[in-house]
Amino acid sequence: MKNPKIENNLLKPPKIGDIVEGEIIGREKSAIFLNLGAFGTGIIYGKEFLEAKEQLKDKKIGDKVLGKIIDLGNEQGYVELSTSEADKEVAWKKLLERKEKDETLSIKVKGANKGGLLTEIFRIPAFLPVSQLSPAHYPKVEEGDSQKILKELQKFINQELKVKIIDIDPKEEKIILSERAKFLEDIENVIEVGEKVKGEITAVVDFGAFIKFEKKERKIEGLIHISELDWQLIEDPAKVVKVGQTVEAKIIEIKNGKVFLSLKTLKKDPWQEIEKKYQKGDVIPGTVVKINPFGAFVQIEPKIQGLIHISQFKNKVEMEEKLEIGKKYKFQILSIFPAKHQISLQLIDKA
Repeated sequence: MKNPKIENNLLKPPKIGDIVEGEIIGREKSAIFLNLGAFGTGIIYGKEFLEAKEQLKDKKIGDKVLGKIIDLGNEQGYVELSTSEADKEVAWKKLLERKEKDETLSIKVKGANKGGLLTEIFRIPAFLPVSQLSPAHYPKVEEGDSQKILKELQKFINQELKVKIIDIDPKEEKIILSERAKFLEDIENVIEVGEKVKGEITAVVDFGAFIKFEKKERKIEGLIHISELDWQLIEDPAKVVKVGQTVEAKIIEIKNGKVFLSLKTLKKDPWQEIEKKYQKGDVIPGTVVKINPFGAFVQIEPKIQGLIHISQFKNKVEMEEKLEIGKKYKFQILSIFPAKHQISLQLIDKA
């Protein structure tokens, strides 16, 4: 995208809204005078001077300044200019160019609300939604508590983040940023599915554990879902991994800027030789470890569970009457599907 035209370099006369460049030829307490060449003398004063006071305070005679024409000739014959309007227009053009080129920007977080982080680019307000944070910075708050999310977001104030512009509308003065887009670009260049990595457990939640690892000098955080912690049924992830623990994991998916890993795929699959031990029709002992609305999980071996479906009973009430968590019973194997890690059972009687 071309830079905004400086109209006083053209032969045609300027018009309101044009951006012109002038050399400072005089200063007063609340005004600056510019030499606009053939177009006469420009002036920045009044409200326009106050709005640009900080930008103009260090300007000296001979310095060049951009201004947007707001009046072609006031009572004194000067061309009235707005520096702040000119800067804003130039800034929007630069931002649109950055968006077109998909460039990475470095921003400093100025504030936070429940929806995300607030910042400025070229003195124009911009917004980074929570959903567009990288996995490493996404608030790890259970049940989506908005007050806790806000507290986590406030920790980023005054920090610098690398982002990309994903939506921009000068008319609505809207700039939406994404750290996740930058993160996704980075990880696609440094990691791949199937790769083994070593990292540190940074948080343990009810649905799994977060792991942070480094690859090619980039720090990346991913999730090990509860179902990927081990081959056995896990009720509490904290019983499998601890914060600060170093583990080796395998990257199993990269999706929407998120990295998913697995611990269990690096362990021997206990289901691989299950058919050598058990056959359809076998009667085996098992301990009920969990009851769900769709059935009961039965521990057959330390890392092997079977399921007795709710359809084996009249209803949930009867299932809960006949099965008690922690007790051992005899079951008959109805089917075995090693590839799906499934064994279907039928209750025989109490062992």
